[in-house]
Amino acid sequence: MARICSICGKGSIPGNIIWRRGKPKRQGGIGQHVTAVTKRRFMPNIQRVRALVGGGVQTINVCGSCLKAGKVVKATRGYRKTQQAQAA
Repeated sequence: MARICSICGKGSIPGNIIWRRGKPKRQGGIGQHVTAVTKRRFMPNIQRVRALVGGGVQTINVCGSCLKAGKVVKATRGYRKTQQAQAA
């Protein structure tokens, strides 16, 4: 599963893990020193959601901020069955 939001396109972004050694000056030390920097990735909060898309139900990958903002209309349980019953 690609870690990309179907609504806003949010994906992973690169960053660093910074390893430090020593006691900070504000705690009475002589200061911290960087000993190593390694790469890492910040991953978005991607959820698989059954949503109404184009009048039908689809499972899409959506980030948590889009869900919280209400950009996605979630399909209720048994949505397809109720639609079929109304059509008949």
